Amino acid sequence: MDVRSIEQVAASPEHQGTVPVWWLFKPREMRAETLGGHLELVSEFEVLGGGEVHPHSHPTFEFYYVLSGRGLMTIEEETREIRQGDLVKIPPEAVHSLRPVSGNASIRCLAFAVAVPGAPTIDYSAE
Repeated sequence: MDVRSIEQVAASPEHQGTVPVWWLFKPREMRAETLGGHLELVSEFEVLGGGEVHPHSHPTFEFYYVLSGRGLMTIEEETREIRQGDLVKIPPEAVHSLRPVSGNASIRCLAFAVAVPGAPTIDYSAE
């Protein structure tokens, strides 16, 4: 499972040294993998304590950035705890789900996805 954290990356002074940037994926790092695709979505979501994201897959590279809370991320058969500051890379067509570690606390994430070339329209309500 590809999980990257700002705690594992040194800040780089960017924009003429005015802003520290923690590159979780460096510019163009995924160019070859995503060439010909398109930005599919950007969203923020919350999974309430006791809930879960239903296991699903789609033809996109999807990324979850944890804004707050802790959760158990499952991609295919691998499960790992994630927390604030972690960025999870989900490969295309990989079955994935997420649930909070506690039945009493939620996890809140920013999600964005890049569709693979030729990806059909995705009905996210049905997944």
